[in-house]
Amino acid sequence: MLSLISPAKINLFLHIIGQRSDGYHNLETIFQLLDFGDTLSFSERADKLITLTSNYNDIPRNENLIIKAAELLRRETGIIKGCNIRVNKVIPMGAGLGGGSSNSATTLLVLNSLWNCGLSLNKLSDLGQTLGADIPVFIKGNTSFAESTGEILSPLSMPKKWFLVITPSCSISTQEIFSHPQLTRNSSPIKIRALPSGQCRNDCQKVVINEYPEVRDVLDWAANFAEPLLTGTGSSVFCKFDNQEEARRVLVEVPKKWKGFVAKGINRSSVQQQVKDYFNGASPSG
Repeated sequence: MLSLISPAKINLFLHIIGQRSDGYHNLETIFQLLDFGDTLSFSERADKLITLTSNYNDIPRNENLIIKAAELLRRETGIIKGCNIRVNKVIPMGAGLGGGSSNSATTLLVLNSLWNCGLSLNKLSDLGQTLGADIPVFIKGNTSFAESTGEILSPLSMPKKWFLVITPSCSISTQEIFSHPQLTRNSSPIKIRALPSGQCRNDCQKVVINEYPEVRDVLDWAANFAEPLLTGTGSSVFCKFDNQEEARRVLVEVPKKWKGFVAKGINRSSVQQQVKDYFNGASPSG
C-alpha cells in the first residue's frame, strides 16, 4: 500500500484580470504549497472495483473528485483496473485550500503508475484541468505563478515562511463568488512573475466578507497580529510569519469557534518523488 500526503495550498495574492467568452475568469495568482495535507492510501485490487473509504463522508460518490479522477483516467486510457483508496481528511472543505483538487491530482499521479497507464505529466495536467482549475498545480507539484484560469504555471522558489491558517465555520462555493455581480474583474496584469509590490490583495475578498460576515470577523481578529488575507474564494484566512514559533504563539490565541493550523510553505510537493520511489522509477515525466 502506498500512503502519501496530498498537500494544501494558499493563494499569496489573487487578481482577476478579465472574464472570457466561455464564462471562465482569467486570473493571476501565486499558488503556495504547504507541508500540510490529507493522507491518501492506495492499493491495487484483483477486480475492477474502485473503493473509497474516508473519515469524511459528506460528499456523494458521484461528486467526489477522487472518484471522478479515477474514472476519467480509465475512460481516457481504456485500462479498466480496480483499486482501494483510503482518505484521511484534515484540509477543511470549501475553504480555499485546494483539498479536493489536491486529492484529485494525487489520485491521477498514483493511478497512472499503479495501473501502468504511461501518461505524461502534461497529459495528466490536461485531464485534471477538465475536473478543476486548481488541479494542474498539484499535478506539476511546484509553488507557482499561475495565469489564465490557473493552468499556465511558472515554478517559483519562494523564501521560507510559516503560515497560520484560520478557517471559520462557513463553507464557500467557488462558483457563487466568481458569478457574483460585484466581483472585481478588471485588475491590471502584473509584469513580474512574483509577489506584487505593496500589500497583496485578493480580488474575491470584498465580495466574500460582504456575503460571509464570519470571514470578516476572522480578518479583523487576525489583523491584530499580522496582515491577513483570504485564500482563494475562502473561507480560510492566512497570516505569514518568519518563523514557526511566532506563528504558533498566535495559533494558541485563535478563538475556539474557529479552526486553525500552522504550516510551512514548500516549493515542491513530495508526491511525484514518492510515486517514483514506490514504483521504482515509473513516475511520469514531461
